[in-house]
Amino acid sequence: MLAAGEQSYVVSGLDSWPQPQPDEAFLREFRLETRLRAPRGFRLPPDGENGDGVRARIFPEWYSCPGGDSKTGKCENNLRLRKDFAPPAGKNTCSACNESLTPSRFVVACENGHLDDFPYWRWVHAGGHCPDSPKSRLSLTTTGRTSALRSILISCSCGESASMEGAMGRQAMVAIRYTCRGRRPWLGKDANEQGCDRPARVLQRGSSSAWLPVIASALSIPPFSQTLYAALLPHYGLFQDTSNSEKAVVAKQVHKAEPKLKRYTPEEIIAAVKAYEEFEAGNADDPSALSGFVASDVLREQEFEQLSRPSTPDPHDPDQMFECVHPDGHEQVTPPPGIEQVMLVNRLREVRVLKSFTRIEALSPAEDRSREAKLSQQELPWLPGFEVSGEGVFLRLNNELLQTWAEQVAPTSRAGRIRERHQELLNRRTPRGKDAPQSQVSARFVTVHTLAHALINEWSLEAGYPASSMRERLFVSDTMAGLLIYTATSDAAGSLGGLVELGQLRNITRTFDALLERQRWCSADPLCMEADAAGADSLNLAACHSCLLLPEVSCENGNSFLDRAMLVGGGSETVPAYFA
Repeated sequence: MLAAGEQSYVVSGLDSWPQPQPDEAFLREFRLETRLRAPRGFRLPPDGENGDGVRARIFPEWYSCPGGDSKTGKCENNLRLRKDFAPPAGKNTCSACNESLTPSRFVVACENGHLDDFPYWRWVHAGGHCPDSPKSRLSLTTTGRTSALRSILISCSCGESASMEGAMGRQAMVAIRYTCRGRRPWLGKDANEQGCDRPARVLQRGSSSAWLPVIASALSIPPFSQTLYAALLPHYGLFQDTSNSEKAVVAKQVHKAEPKLKRYTPEEIIAAVKAYEEFEAGNADDPSALSGFVASDVLREQEFEQLSRPSTPDPHDPDQMFECVHPDGHEQVTPPPGIEQVMLVNRLREVRVLKSFTRIEALSPAEDRSREAKLSQQELPWLPGFEVSGEGVFLRLNNELLQTWAEQVAPTSRAGRIRERHQELLNRRTPRGKDAPQSQVSARFVTVHTLAHALINEWSLEAGYPASSMRERLFVSDTMAGLLIYTATSDAAGSLGGLVELGQLRNITRTFDALLERQRWCSADPLCMEADAAGADSLNLAACHSCLLLPEVSCENGNSFLDRAMLVGGGSETVPAYFA
């Protein structure tokens, strides 16, 4: 939902997008396509240059009018469907008094993604029927005495009235015998789903829990980041279900038809096709890519492997999308203690895809995909997405040192407090009859994640990059312990080489000195360091807006699982610092 001027809209589904043209260029990222089963690739939102961009529908449909004649009550504070005000075409005004109409502040949603107007008639009559219906009318008034919901009064001409106090409670809709109607206004009026058994909840129209996107992303890494593979991918479908001899014929045809493949031989094209086939056959579904912890996902393992070694530049391939190199003097200068390796990513490309969304509660790793709200009524061979390009610095921690440190009593105990709270959250969100997944929070993960936040905050001060233009990408498992800080944005911020320069060994040691000194003391200490819990759902320890928290777009874990005591020591358990 979005507000535009004096009106409120819900963005329409993918069915409303213009039909793709035969020559339309789609975003392609093979690893992500096979994971999300989107054989056509990913489509950029239409820009509207041809007069047909992304469409939206009016929602909510209930509006109120503050104007009119208070003596006759003709229009005073009327609350009704917008169409009943008969606004002139192209305007959001009441036809009776010419006052601007105000959209309803409240909507009803459920965890299956359904969305509906607030049931004002049921609310004011406590689930019953109005005796004066259909001649009765509703009105909305605000006393202005407080900012609480009890100052908002809904009245019916039959004499019944009720304030909005209590409407946001979990059992509010149960009390008036209201059940979810399965409405999906973004897909149209006839797109309702029958038989929804999820309880309905009342939300403010602008609530952050009214729309929780399910996003998947992947970096373009070798060999698929090379021009040969990128140019071949749109034609890959021609090679499927063909014999080796038929592949040779198709390769010659593609070689002639695709200008970017002119400098490659048909044999090289066939070799690339076989690499695609091998990856597709060995690709395994991993739900962690779409919900829960993604730091140990299969796609992350592949990226970790590529980031841990320098890429081989091809002087004949200026368009390759991945370039990873050692910093200057890496053979003579050692990284900061505790860091095994530093790599400079001079060029990277990330594809981000919107797969679906949920409402009320984020998707739990234990849940199946039934809670994901659909983006279209019909299954489409593509998903909406976009690509960003930038640069970054990859740090690999000393795995042996990290494991030895993490097995000590104090780090294990401190991380265990976060893990217990996370496990309680998983248990609460797991549907009845299913086993809750086990939390993967560990001292290893908290340390790597906290270091990523501290680096982004430090580099935003040193280089002048806004923190919102930098992002973290974590790689944590029993065999991985690394992080990538990168400036992949759709604008010019972070694409000028400044972050790579900070990753040079002559600079990064100074950065770590300043970083650790800054993290030893927070302006909210001693409360911050000694806190028993902090953050959303109490999933942090020593972390607050003064020391570690980042803009929402920069963190892939919702600013959770952070504790600066892991880096610099301290806390109630007197945890030894990893960077002691």
